[in-house]
Amino acid sequence: MHKSDWQEKGEGHRQRLRDKFLAQGLDAFTDSEIIELLLTFGTPRADCKEAARAALAQFDTLPAVLDAAPAELQQIKGMGPKNIFALRFIQGVARRYLRQRIVGKHYVRSSREVADYLIHSMRGLQHEVLTVIFLDAAHAIIDSIVAAEGTVTTNTVYPRELIKAALARNASALVLAHNHPSGNLNPSLKDVELTRSLHLVCSFMHIRLLDHLIIGSGEQVYSFADQGIMARIQEDCRRLLDQVS
Repeated sequence: MHKSDWQEKGEGHRQRLRDKFLAQGLDAFTDSEIIELLLTFGTPRADCKEAARAALAQFDTLPAVLDAAPAELQQIKGMGPKNIFALRFIQGVARRYLRQRIVGKHYVRSSREVADYLIHSMRGLQHEVLTVIFLDAAHAIIDSIVAAEGTVTTNTVYPRELIKAALARNASALVLAHNHPSGNLNPSLKDVELTRSLHLVCSFMHIRLLDHLIIGSGEQVYSFADQGIMARIQEDCRRLLDQVS
């Protein structure tokens, strides 16, 4: 087949994928087809079918492909810097979309959307990250920030900076979230101690710490509030404040 014939056939295939999306939406696509079409954004004249299949075989799932580090993606035949840029860019767009989508919504009524954002932004990370969600007095979401990176403990999270950020946003309540790269959702003793320390500091400033969420490697989220841990911490802090008042 002449090069021009190959290019014409490849463009026809890519156009069929685009038409398929416009007519039927993403649900009509396999994960391999989604990756293939994303890769063509970086190299629109290249055949990306085999690279997409190889990426899915290597990482098993679409989220894992999007979460993969550039160095890992470069090991796949047919995957170059422009392809990788396309994957990383769409990943960044998705994270910003999910983050901005939750702003202004009531935390409890939109808890699933909050979980979707946290899972997408933290899943696959090789290091721990602490995200803080700021809420107003009606528990509508104001903003979210990454407050710390690395091992999340009382030694790496600075309450003064956290309170400063909350006051700057006129926040009345907070929700903490951090990931466990190991995939284990169970909180450690350090996780509980950090939550207790931050709850106490927030209490002095009349800011409520509503929950601490742990994100694992899958789609599940561990909630300190749902497991009764927040209630115990709140009671411990109340007794301590009563003693010093």
